[in-house]
Amino acid sequence: MLVIVTEAIPDRLRGYLSRWLLEVRAGVFIGTYSARVRDMLTKTINENVEDGNVVIAWSANNESGFDFDTIGKNRRIPALFDGLKLISFLPENAGEALDIPKTQSSLTVSGKGVFERQKSVDFPESSNSLS
Repeated sequence: MLVIVTEAIPDRLRGYLSRWLLEVRAGVFIGTYSARVRDMLTKTINENVEDGNVVIAWSANNESGFDFDTIGKNRRIPALFDGLKLISFLPENAGEALDIPKTQSSLTVSGKGVFERQKSVDFPESSNSLS
């Protein structure tokens, strides 16, 4: 299962996602696809998200039964805590201070109040685009 929740994305990206997934509510897309298709969709979202933000969740063989990632400027970011991926909230002005890129990086707690950046998604080359 693949679930994509979007906020403030361009109409062309929303139309693109509706070709692949069922939009059950405004900005909420669901479907069942392989990891390869999920990576292709993630790459396209990353290239076209502009000022919006996206959360992608999918079924995974782990303790929680799912995995997720975020794309875009968002105060909610993935954080690993004792092997579990949880949500961490950044202060309202932290986005400017950290210069968060479109592809959200996971933050791992390495000590009291110290975070290490880790790239959370690898994007394979793809010829699919919205152009």
